[in-house]
Amino acid sequence: MKDSRASWMKQGKFGVMVHWCVPKTPAQYGKRIEDIDKAADRFDLARFIKDFRRTQADWLIFTIGQGSGYASPNSVIDRLAGPGHCTRRDLILEVAKEVKKLGRRFIAYIPPVLRKKDFSFGPIDLSEEAFQLQHTAVIEEYARRFGKHLDGWWFDGGSTAPEFHDGMVKKLRAARAGNPNAAVTFNNGSICLGLSQPVIPGQDYLSGESEFLLKGKIRYGRGTDILTPLPQGKASHKPAMGRGVTDCTGHVCTLPLPQPPPTCIWHALLPIDCMWETGIPFNPDWQNPAFPWVAPKPHQMEKPLYTLADLETVVRDFKSVGGGVTFNVGIFQEGGLGPDTVDQLAKLARRIQ
Repeated sequence: MKDSRASWMKQGKFGVMVHWCVPKTPAQYGKRIEDIDKAADRFDLARFIKDFRRTQADWLIFTIGQGSGYASPNSVIDRLAGPGHCTRRDLILEVAKEVKKLGRRFIAYIPPVLRKKDFSFGPIDLSEEAFQLQHTAVIEEYARRFGKHLDGWWFDGGSTAPEFHDGMVKKLRAARAGNPNAAVTFNNGSICLGLSQPVIPGQDYLSGESEFLLKGKIRYGRGTDILTPLPQGKASHKPAMGRGVTDCTGHVCTLPLPQPPPTCIWHALLPIDCMWETGIPFNPDWQNPAFPWVAPKPHQMEKPLYTLADLETVVRDFKSVGGGVTFNVGIFQEGGLGPDTVDQLAKLARRIQ
């Protein structure tokens, strides 16, 4: 049986993900810059790489874009939506090259586009079929330009609905146009919704989306989960701790989850300071967090949510079943990470060695 293209995840310690979203990411100093080119020009690559290196993470997931703009040029987006939605600076390629210089892996995040209406830059005068071909071309252009600097993709938005299957298969192929060994995942809510199977054949690792850790040692299978599902409706305010994991209606999920196929490894993606982006709260009305969310002071990052022992447990649990863990951490518009989070991850890396 062929190994997963993401097998390097289980050999490393852990990864880091950041949601740098032009132009809405908060600034650490002064006012946030709204212009996407000025925001990209403000990004201090050396500062970011210094913080990333200090975490000792073995891979990085970085957002190409999410809704408001893309931090890398793309001629197909220019044709679809007009100029001004992509930065002149190819920040993504610059980051990827620096990460590779460190001997670490780089994964690109791309926002969900299952239907034409999911494209965030307004109505497009194309048929649905023609648009999907164009969006596949967006991915292929990035894949060819990034080449071997790109080790993988994290596609937000994935569905097992039959009408989306062919489109995702085409995007999977396009994603490997510049590197046939690029590891690919499609996010369908994954651990948040108690899903442990690939969205389509050929997916290399579970997207692993998770909301927060539970204090109880709640596990799927052989130690593969101590994470809550993502509720999609109003749930009980009582923390889901102890014997099970609550779903969106407050019911307890069935354990254990089935194992993914050997070519698709276990993976968890867990925010450990902010809720994906700094300043976004954990919402008690629908997420049911097991802790109070404390808003950061202006120009400061949220504090780490968990103890070093908590993080070590989840990493070792996933490594024990041949998987990996990525920690989502907050980032400022200038590229700096939270110093307390960086220190915590550096300590964690020393424990995992």
